[in-house]
Amino acid sequence: MATHGKRYRAIREKAPSKVLDLAEAVAFIKAQPAIKFDETMDIAFRLGVDFKKSEQTVRGTVSLPHGTGKNVRVLVFATAAAADAARAAGADNVGYEDLIAKIQGGWTDFDVAIATADAMKEVRKLGKFLGPRGLMPNPKTGTVTDDLATAIKQFKAGRVEFRMDRHGNVMVPFGKRSFDAAKLVENARTIISAVLAARPAATKGLFVKRCVVSSTMGVGLPIQVRETLKSE
Repeated sequence: MATHGKRYRAIREKAPSKVLDLAEAVAFIKAQPAIKFDETMDIAFRLGVDFKKSEQTVRGTVSLPHGTGKNVRVLVFATAAAADAARAAGADNVGYEDLIAKIQGGWTDFDVAIATADAMKEVRKLGKFLGPRGLMPNPKTGTVTDDLATAIKQFKAGRVEFRMDRHGNVMVPFGKRSFDAAKLVENARTIISAVLAARPAATKGLFVKRCVVSSTMGVGLPIQVRETLKSE
């Protein structure tokens, strides 16, 4: 069984036991660094969906007003003029059959994969490689598109994808601990709004059962969801 370090245990002892306002949770995390490096801030949701039913899958993308603070590595499956456009827009890796073969060999050194509609004819073969990692291009998340330049720039600037796992959980990064608190709060509120808007029509009852914010190595703090949006 994994054990936590002394610093984590000390922070956990100080952590409020009540459900917090988002701004309060962010302020606490910023005041209690769990480790020396600049941690990523994450917001996690436990959703009240029947995750065994495909029509209740929750996924989408959202553009964060202040970015994530991360250098997003974008891979693009395209050929000919579309490939040239992707390179000009700043994609980190551009190719087609060569990249497909490389990924089939186990390589996944990128954060976002985008494909043109034509390229998906072959990229579909990568489902078992990219699907479990949440990297498979999909029209619903804007990663299957012929407007490559716009998609690349949006993901580089802070557009993030969220996707429910097989247990009904969603986790999304919303910045770095070094960010100004107000920017972190605005990013997190943007994500909360997007996740609520992605509620499947077939879902019954309470949609967000629990929402927690944390840093990479820090303590998770439960926050109020509806009240957070009302305070905007």
